Amino acid sequence: MEKKGRIFSGMRPTADRPHLGNYLGALDNWIKMQDEYECFYSIVDLHALTTNYENTAPLKENIRQMAIDWISAGLDPEKCCIFRQSQVPQHAELHLLLSMVTPLSWLERCPTYKEQLRQVATRDISTYGFLGYPVLMSADILLYQSTDVPVGEDQIPHIELAREIARRFNHLYGETFLLPKAQLTKFAILPGLDGRKMSKSYNNYITMSASPQEVGEKVKMMITDPSRVKKTDPGNPDICSVCSFHKIFTASEEEEIKTSCRNASIGCKQCKEKLMNSLNTFLAPIREKRAELEANPNLIDEILDKGAEKARIVAERNIQKIKDAMRI
Repeated sequence: MEKKGRIFSGMRPTADRPHLGNYLGALDNWIKMQDEYECFYSIVDLHALTTNYENTAPLKENIRQMAIDWISAGLDPEKCCIFRQSQVPQHAELHLLLSMVTPLSWLERCPTYKEQLRQVATRDISTYGFLGYPVLMSADILLYQSTDVPVGEDQIPHIELAREIARRFNHLYGETFLLPKAQLTKFAILPGLDGRKMSKSYNNYITMSASPQEVGEKVKMMITDPSRVKKTDPGNPDICSVCSFHKIFTASEEEEIKTSCRNASIGCKQCKEKLMNSLNTFLAPIREKRAELEANPNLIDEILDKGAEKARIVAERNIQKIKDAMRI
């Protein structure tokens, strides 16, 4: 099957395990794309240093756990390249080269720069590395001559910056880089347990690695229609977090569940029990694959090493063309 193009995407390894919102927002699309595109998916550990450089002790285990999460969710190392960013030194090399031609004003006006400075006020991130992380992100993308980059709308400015840097480089040294396109990912919006956006900062999430007991405890906490006091009161499924989950994880029964809620033939407790069953059915193969990977720790290292080897071949070929263009 001829591939549509080449994809690059990545995630920073943190101590927080991916939740169902992350799965629907990114991983589900990555899994679908691995059959249609040539995909490079990187655990971007160098990016993790930009905001957490003072605490690197957990980094190796966070990388390992992220790889397990990705593969247990459905990424196939035989279909896509999964690798650790720092194992491909050409990322850092291209970051340095691109930093030489990137105007400082482009970085200072990056919308996420000042926003994150405010959000992470408890740590000192007034560093060169943090200011320049969009250049490192551009290097990640351009190094592989990526045609498409799957992102949410909030990341579009970073793709535009990568395109601007590529245009400037091409103007200075001749046509070298492709201009990557932002591919807006389509995904179902999954609210948190309390109806707000699912977020680790709100502690209103369900992780992909949650046990059946954890799923049960989380679902019991979910906010339903506050005006429905008794089981005999008709409910409004349109403002119920449980029904929002049913739309995605119990899709075949969604309309029946909504009707039963509106005419009070089903109570919130029963509705939540249905959701527990649906979520546990969905998570069962992920848990099974995770247990298999956890039991074979050397396999993760082998997958990341093999992925890095494949990535380095492509990266070295392209970095040589870039250096040739710059006459260095």
